[in-house]
Amino acid sequence: MRKLLVLALSISSLVVAQAPPASNSAKGAAKGGGRAAPAIPGYEVSADRRVTFRLRAPEATTVTVSGDFTASPQAMVKSQDGVWTFTTAPLRAAVYNYRFTVNGVATSDPNNPMLGTADRGNGSSLLEVRGDKPSPWSVQTVPHGNIHINTYVSKTMNATRNIYVYTPPGYETSATRYPALYLMHGAGGSESSWVTAGRANIILDNLIAEGRAKPMIIVMPYGRAGQSTTFGPAPVVVPADQKNLTFPNDVVPDVIEFAEKNYRIAPGADNRAIAGLSMGGNQTLIIGLNHLDLFHYVGAFSPVIMNANADEDFKSLFADAAGANKKLKVFNIYIGKEDTLYMSNVSFHQLLDQHQVKHVFTETEGAHVWWNWRDYLVDYAPRLFR
Repeated sequence: MRKLLVLALSISSLVVAQAPPASNSAKGAAKGGGRAAPAIPGYEVSADRRVTFRLRAPEATTVTVSGDFTASPQAMVKSQDGVWTFTTAPLRAAVYNYRFTVNGVATSDPNNPMLGTADRGNGSSLLEVRGDKPSPWSVQTVPHGNIHINTYVSKTMNATRNIYVYTPPGYETSATRYPALYLMHGAGGSESSWVTAGRANIILDNLIAEGRAKPMIIVMPYGRAGQSTTFGPAPVVVPADQKNLTFPNDVVPDVIEFAEKNYRIAPGADNRAIAGLSMGGNQTLIIGLNHLDLFHYVGAFSPVIMNANADEDFKSLFADAAGANKKLKVFNIYIGKEDTLYMSNVSFHQLLDQHQVKHVFTETEGAHVWWNWRDYLVDYAPRLFR
């Protein structure tokens, strides 16, 4: 903790205030009684979709910018006034995560209030590059659903946890029961990630308005053992009585029971779907494929695959593939060809084929990045509850 505090203080001393002074008296408080540094935008998107990043850090010796717009950190160039800059090549229309690294210490953009969420100290900022027409994840003039933040006590984990729930447009004014998608975040995220970085609510608003997706409820739980990090400081080490408890034990039954008790969710496996990215993709496979009595729709986005454990993890699936095929209405796996998990996903796809488990395996361009996962949700959601 002391080391983290020292790093935080160091980075704040290297990155000076980006905002202009509030008054003339504030100007006098600047070092040497001179004028405060003029404000600069943290980033700027040009008409041809190039992004210029800027960071004022006059005392820094090295600054890089990284994110899902690049395969590796990019060195920024320092000007005489202490502002570091880097300009990308033209980018595809998407929402991007990015962060600066100043003298080896990572930081979000101090001039950008749009933050990506993370539960392990690797926070980032978000920016949107818009195309010639609105993207599925862009806010449009359509009816909007609502995001609800719920607190519950997990009986399985003996911990207080949060769940984000999206209800579709019209939910509050109707008596309709809706199908539900249980949507899992990745290893660096939290229960809010699919809203802040994934824009799942905006995507569903747009798909529903276009008639491409059925109105549905989305349940987004916290995907780790223990207390939700959104409550503030929590023990870094999971208590001994929780070490052997995994997230799937919380979803079945605690999360499902809470969601169906508090929201108008239609009962039955035909009205339940599950999906997740990366770590959450692995959880999706473990939960969904081992509980086909509960889920008839399974979607794994760039999932972490433990092929060495697959025969044990999916014993019941492989033992009765014909029965599973009758229950599974949709079973989709998505992976980017530049993703570090690509080969393990290909191997799992081949294993499913060997056991004659019907599924759709979709390869896309790109790596282990949010713009892929948004695209996967855009493709997956319209397939549900048909």
